[in-house]
Amino acid sequence: MFARFTEGARHAVVRAGILALDAGRPVLDADLMLLGLAEVRPFALSSFTASGRDVRERVDAGDARSLLATLGIDLDLVHRRTRAGADEPRAWNLRRSRLRPLRVTLYGPLGEIPLAMHARKVIEVAMWRPGPVTGERLLWGLLADYSNGAAGILRDAGVDLRTLVREAGIPFRQVA
Repeated sequence: MFARFTEGARHAVVRAGILALDAGRPVLDADLMLLGLAEVRPFALSSFTASGRDVRERVDAGDARSLLATLGIDLDLVHRRTRAGADEPRAWNLRRSRLRPLRVTLYGPLGEIPLAMHARKVIEVAMWRPGPVTGERLLWGLLADYSNGAAGILRDAGVDLRTLVREAGIPFRQVA
């Protein structure tokens, strides 16, 4: 499935998967997909004003870093020493199960994690049109389903959603 992804879009999905694995989550959900996009920023959208830190404050990504810091352990240093190359996007695969077509799983050197329904929808919307899957397409997938909470997180972080949708070229229909 990653064959059509740009390097940046692929890196954002891999980052989201690593965040989900680090947080001990059983699935990769849309909130961490948004955090992965905010941290990697595989686009040049001036209206995407939320930083990775802004999004992280609104998402439960686990708090192992501060807990280990109280013990004198630098989690970033541990990751650099033990995960060399593990975050390389080309080392990861995104595959749909042949037997269970609604199951999409991210596989990589740090483990595997299935995508929750909302995260799978992000990927499916991003891949809906022909052509490369870009960061803007992933953003479209996140904003296409209001029930996944991504729009609320961005709005709470101060992002003007109307401007973002226009700038990203996301098709939308005005409801009267």
